[in-house]
Amino acid sequence: MYGWTIWMGMVLLAPAGPATAPATASAPAGAPADGHPGYTRRDRHDPNGIGKFYLGREIAQVMGHTGIGWLERPEREEEEHSREMLELLAVRPGDVVADIGAGSGYHTLPLARMVGPKGRIKAVDIQPEMLAAIRKKARETGLDNIDLVLGAEDDPRLEPESVDLILLVDVYHEFEWPFEMTRHMVRALKPGGRIVFVEFRAEDPKVPIKAVHKMTQAQVIREMKPHPLRYKETIDKLPWQHMIVFEKTPLATRPVRKP
Repeated sequence: MYGWTIWMGMVLLAPAGPATAPATASAPAGAPADGHPGYTRRDRHDPNGIGKFYLGREIAQVMGHTGIGWLERPEREEEEHSREMLELLAVRPGDVVADIGAGSGYHTLPLARMVGPKGRIKAVDIQPEMLAAIRKKARETGLDNIDLVLGAEDDPRLEPESVDLILLVDVYHEFEWPFEMTRHMVRALKPGGRIVFVEFRAEDPKVPIKAVHKMTQAQVIREMKPHPLRYKETIDKLPWQHMIVFEKTPLATRPVRKP
């Protein structure tokens, strides 16, 4: 049901009326059935959310692979300044970067060029159709440094301490299991590795995005507190999004434990 695609809900924000919650999804294998104390559910909630909350934030609905055309829309660069965002990541040749919720590969292919032949891009998604789209693009462009990873709803399925940077562009707010996903993402980072959340700014009411598809800096920081990450900086140079950067701390080398 949940594909880590990028759906920012491009409509002007309007007050949302009460809604009936969708059917409760079952927990993926290995994930507690809402057992983490940060998870709650509500019958009445935003119609664009799933009725499940994490630390007070409603988790947003996502769209599937049929939305590839929207992901590749011509005006996206003008709206998001994606090229500038990628430059701000300061990716180095030879880096290993995980593009989690890679979707159709809008950022995956430019990243593959940035890290060069000695680097690798891990394109992670849970929809095989999205990975197939990236595979096709990579073949057409001659890029052979992209690894396609079929993830799970609660686990990106990356090797421990294998990546220098994890990039999440407008996708974290759609994770049904954000605590479990973050735990595994931190585990996949090399010591000192970074995780960058690119989210539409909920602090700015002029950003024309549905409420559940935006996040405040404070909320992102709050949700990262249970994990061995150090808040590094927030970059506010993009038109509508902020880039919230964390760094893996030495404590993250400890074995992963269930909450």
